[in-house]
Amino acid sequence: MNEREIQRVALVTGGAVRLGRAITLGLAEAGFAVAIHYRNSRAPAEAVAAEVRALGRKCVLVQADLARPGAAEEVLAAIEADFGRLDLLVNNAACFDATPLAEADADTWDAVMDVNVRAPHLLVRAATALLRASRGAVVNLVDLSAFQPWADYPVHAVSKAALAHLTRVQARALAPEIRVNAIAPGAVLPPDDYSQERLETLRRRTPLRALGTPEDVVDAVRFLAEAPYVTGHILTVDGGRLLGAPGSPDPT
Repeated sequence: MNEREIQRVALVTGGAVRLGRAITLGLAEAGFAVAIHYRNSRAPAEAVAAEVRALGRKCVLVQADLARPGAAEEVLAAIEADFGRLDLLVNNAACFDATPLAEADADTWDAVMDVNVRAPHLLVRAATALLRASRGAVVNLVDLSAFQPWADYPVHAVSKAALAHLTRVQARALAPEIRVNAIAPGAVLPPDDYSQERLETLRRRTPLRALGTPEDVVDAVRFLAEAPYVTGHILTVDGGRLLGAPGSPDPT
């Protein structure tokens, strides 16, 4: 057998930095060859690719601005040319916008929706033939704003709610050949500028009284990639934070 036949292939969008980097390396450790999509992070992408190759896995880099409608087809064409197959698509790339709701004009709205909702749809659309051939899977990354009205990130929150529902629609539309699920991480990789006080507040609001790690999400991605009887599910990886803070009164 040649390398194409032996190694399963995963595409991770935004796979060079932060949570995407952890997912890329976790999939390589699980035996996947990996295509790393990036937009501007060329140097980090090359560094992660070197780590993947050091694990003995094939890795290619694919640069694209997913806000462009034609980018999805270009990304998948590159993967088909390099690998000839695709087993897992992880839609991780996202636009995290904090524009106040009253100031979010049409351009702001479209910029967020184009990356956070339209791009995952177009990528899945472009990948359908390859994923059907491998009976592969899709994992979309949402977050807790898909379930909670985050007023500080209003357009982002709406986009993630839309992606959560798109996940369910994709799961029904593409079954039985392709499974589609999503992951909603909690505080697994807080921004570097968060103060210790803010981190402690996050801990107190989490029933398990702890922050998570990127590896918690990696484990969830690997589970969903291997779970043949799970589709249309949104797995929260948040230490129970979506349930509410410990000791908080029940809503009446």
